[in-house]
Order: sequence, then structure tokens, then C-alpha cells
Amino acid sequence: MSPAVPAPVPAPAPAVRPGSGGADRTDVLVVGAGLAGLHVATRLARQGHDVLLVDRRTTLAGAIRTTGIFVRKTLDDFPLPERHLGPPIRRMLLYPPSLSRPVALVSDRDEFRVGDMAGLYETSAAVAVEAGVRLALGTRYVGRRDGTFHLIGREGPFRVRARYVVGADGARSSVARDLGLDRNRHLLVGAEEVYPVAPNGEPPTFHCVLDPRVAPGYLAWAVNDGEHAHVGVAGYADRFPDGLRRAMERFSAGAPGLEGVRRPGTVERRGGPIPVGGVLRRIGCADGLLVGDAAGAVSPLTAGGLDPCLRLSDLAAQVLDDALRTGAPHALTHYSGASLRSRFRGRLALRTGLAHIRTPAATTAAFTLLRTPPGRAAAARILFGDRSFPDRPVPRPSLASG
Repeated sequence: MSPAVPAPVPAPAPAVRPGSGGADRTDVLVVGAGLAGLHVATRLARQGHDVLLVDRRTTLAGAIRTTGIFVRKTLDDFPLPERHLGPPIRRMLLYPPSLSRPVALVSDRDEFRVGDMAGLYETSAAVAVEAGVRLALGTRYVGRRDGTFHLIGREGPFRVRARYVVGADGARSSVARDLGLDRNRHLLVGAEEVYPVAPNGEPPTFHCVLDPRVAPGYLAWAVNDGEHAHVGVAGYADRFPDGLRRAMERFSAGAPGLEGVRRPGTVERRGGPIPVGGVLRRIGCADGLLVGDAAGAVSPLTAGGLDPCLRLSDLAAQVLDDALRTGAPHALTHYSGASLRSRFRGRLALRTGLAHIRTPAATTAAFTLLRTPPGRAAAARILFGDRSFPDRPVPRPSLASG
């Protein structure tokens, strides 16, 4: 990834434009300026709608919660800025608890690239503002009362009247709560360290360790692409033997793929909840909808979230555009995760199986199957597969029936 300084975010338009009763008015209020919120806001603004995008952070380069791993399907279908992407990765190694005899999966295509998320967020925000999005950083969503949305900005509290609201506010979405939509119940917690590295002569590699002592119910990882190391662990919060922080310390001290790499004294630290229950069923209602982690738009098995995040945001922008143009009552109720869940029955079943593996012996036994040709083929389909959701253009829902 280029060390160039990210493009600065242009000065946003005033966050509050007084309307009836002193409340700002907008077509769509988007809460959360992560990748999902930025994407849906920009698409709607380009379609001519007034969009107010708010985020509690004062800078989008801080408090990053995602690993920034983009899969090939995303790289093929979305125009991400090259300067904010690391070298392509084709090689993945899966390790049992002993760390011996890893299973190597090597693709003939570029499968992963790790993004500079600070740069991507800043650049995406600049694009959003240029498209006409009114961006208000340092602004906290505090709830909906009496038909208006209440926020606290840098200059104090204010109210917004919006035709629709988009909850892009993370795995524990407050917007979902206020709209009475489904909320994530199946959550992992994860932590990650990111720091620059020098090339070591090895091809860029994604190292994954399955060990319930280190990452109960999930995995630990070390990505070394020759420019940066991303080292992390994730699992069920109540099953870490002595806490997530201690698990992270132990793993980072001896993570595979980083032999001889000098870890600097200061590293970037990330962390947060990871929804793994699959896309939620009720993600839209007459007043708004959910995208990204708020909608559970994360693979229940691999927890990869950036690809479904962008695809579901595309669908959300399409539905909102239709609703704003037609004015059909209850138009957003057609935006549902129920049909999308059916595509992930297999992964939901595998997630349940992985959650029940609690001993190193059981994990080691699973590797016996993983080392067979059918086991390697199954792993490659999951990790290098082409499926996502929605994985093809989605027909526009009929809104006239309301």
C-alpha cells in the first residue's frame, strides 16, 4: 500500500439546515460512516437525493474495527483505489493447534488484498462529499422520538426529520433497536494488531490457526503481504481462558509467518464485535433499513464482511431510490434478509459445528479430514469461492403494491 497521505475530506456542508420546528430536513439520514454507510450515502446522493451522513468519530482514520481484507469478487466488481490496496495474496496456510504440517491452499488467481482502511475511509468520504452528501463527523445518534431523529453534534444537540433512516452503525445497532428490526445475537469478539514489515522473500501469505485455546469457536490469523502484518484473534467472549487481551498477547508473540519480523513498539490496535449469525431476517421497515454489520451482512463461517457489506449497500440504495421516487407506502418492507439467509444454510451449519469444537484434540482430528483431497477441495471452495450475497443483480422489488 502506498504510504501517501490519504486525500483530505472536504469541509462538510452545515450539518443542520433549519426546517419546520427548528429540525433539519433530509431525504435520508445515514448513521455510521463505515464502508457500508459511505457507499449507500454516495449512491443515493448521485441519484439526486439529499443525504445527511453522521458518525460519532471526529476522524474516519481512527477507531477502525475491520481487518480490511478484500476478496477477489469485491476487487473484480467494485472500483477500489489501487493506492490503498496491499499486494495480491494467492496463498493461504491452515494450521492445527500444534502449528505443524499446515494445509497449504494456493490459488491460480489473486484471492485477497488487504486495504489501508484509514486511506479508504478518507478517500470514500471525500468522494461522498463531492457527490453532495452532507457529512457530519463528531455527531452521535441518540434515538428517535416524536417522529424526529435526535443527534448530538460538535455544537450541541439537534433534531433531524428524515423520510428514511439507514442504520450503518455496527453490530450492536441503535437504529435497529429504534426501528424494531432484528438485532445481532450471535457475536464473536476480535482484536488485531497492524504494523509495517519489510519483505522477507516469501510470497504474500494468509496464515490461519485453528486452536480453541487461542481463538475459541473461530480462528487466529497473521497476514504478511510484504508491506504490513495483520495479526489477530477472535472467538466467543466467554470462552477465552484468560481473556481476549491475553490471548492476543500470546498469539502475537509467536504467530506463524512472522519469524524474524521485528514487531515495533507502537502498533495500530483494532477490535470489536463480529456478528456471525448470518444476515438478519427483518432488516427493513416503513421508516428505514439496515446495512453492513447492523444487518448481519457477514459470512457466518469466515466472518468476511466487506464484500457483502458493499453488495447489500447497493441493494439498499436501489430500494431507497425507488421508495423516494415512487412514494409508495411501506416500500422498504420489501427489503428483507430472509431470502438471503437461505443461501447460507451450509455455512450456518458449519458455523454451529465450529462453535462446538472445544478441544485441541478435536481440532487436530478435523485436520485429518482437511488433509484429504475432498477436504482440501471443500476448504478451497469456502475460502476461494465466488459466492457472496447478493451474488448477482437483484430484481427491483415491486413497490407499487405497497
